Amino acid sequence: MDPAKRPLRLAIVDDYAVVVAGVARFLASERIDVVETGASLSVLTDVDIVLYDTFGQVQGTGVDLEDFVRDSGARVVVYSWNLRPEMIQQALAGGASGYLSKVLSGPEIVAALERVMNGEVVVLPGDDEASVDGAGDWPGRSAGLSPREAEILALITQGLSNQEIADRIYLSINSVKTYIRTAYRKIDVQRRPQAVLWGARNGFEPDKLRTIDRALLLRPPALVPRPPVPG
Repeated sequence: MDPAKRPLRLAIVDDYAVVVAGVARFLASERIDVVETGASLSVLTDVDIVLYDTFGQVQGTGVDLEDFVRDSGARVVVYSWNLRPEMIQQALAGGASGYLSKVLSGPEIVAALERVMNGEVVVLPGDDEASVDGAGDWPGRSAGLSPREAEILALITQGLSNQEIADRIYLSINSVKTYIRTAYRKIDVQRRPQAVLWGARNGFEPDKLRTIDRALLLRPPALVPRPPVPG
């Protein structure tokens, strides 16, 4: 079938199930078939685009976009609150076909993805500060954490120092410390070990889950392993 005549086939990739589910919900009413969702692993199914959500990822040089499309011709589009020019440039240099801000609406995202499918490299950074009112979902939202505070707390839970966080997400060390202070107040902790424990108990440790909508598969089922059954 001509790709222009059917919905875009999308895989959403992130290590946090709540983030993936939030993005899927946000795009549910758009012209998109979400075929696969899950952790930052190679995509198994036949999709047009891999939408890589950067929440809580070890970014910068830690991102290898080729890992997501090893056996596929899918294009990778980064979807992020982190809109620093250095990060955008690095993603494009690493093979991304697009870089989209989370301040964009659903129709704007679909239009951008369709442009990518037509061979364009699309960069839509939106507003410079996108820590508030981001689309989708994130760990800690119910505790009042902004996306940026939640992302930094996720990196703390993964064991990164303040300087490592600043280096990875291209923020100043003072900005990182400010986000940490406001996050700590919201979750009622004072010290880093307390924050790590809170994070581990509240969904800030990366998941390793994958979900495939087998009703949307194009590849023969024998080539697509069934997701593991939780035991």
